[in-house]
Amino acid sequence: MKLIFCIFLILCCDQLKFVLGLNNGLARTPPMGWLSWERFGCEQDCDVDPDNCIGERLLRRMADAMVSEGFRDVGYEYITVDDCWLASQRDSRGRVQPDAVRFPSGMKNLSDYIHSKGLKLGVYADVGRHTCAGFPGSQGYYELDAQTFADWGIDMVKFDGCNTDVAGLNYGQSVLASLRIAFQRPFQ
Repeated sequence: MKLIFCIFLILCCDQLKFVLGLNNGLARTPPMGWLSWERFGCEQDCDVDPDNCIGERLLRRMADAMVSEGFRDVGYEYITVDDCWLASQRDSRGRVQPDAVRFPSGMKNLSDYIHSKGLKLGVYADVGRHTCAGFPGSQGYYELDAQTFADWGIDMVKFDGCNTDVAGLNYGQSVLASLRIAFQRPFQ
């Protein structure tokens, strides 16, 4: 009888699947949406290629397409701009800022537009001193950058690890994770 019970228990346990994760409400499913990098890379010359440069016009166009083509209705919710959206320098207060030519209305305006479509806005940032493409990184500015993203209504941050070491990467990721709670923004 014990043998039958043990076999039964083994067979039942084999069918159980366990998933471990943080119970913080984030990323219950994979974040689905559109990311600028795979198709548009770091294209910044809007004079030569206005339809394909990383800028406000492109992100608005992609948000409109995600809605009109039905992607939003089947779970795609993020419009995320990858590297190369930033201005080459922080502003006079030390805050990151979008390139003023390519994002003439600013990130808060863009975020409001994307939210009006029922979508969420994601941005790229980097743990190091500079992004992979050489724009300002978050090292030394984690709290200020998190507050800036919260002020703009950013919903997700793709946080890269260029121009830092493993210790810097781990530190930056943990700081931003705690800051998203402090600023009550559910950065993914």
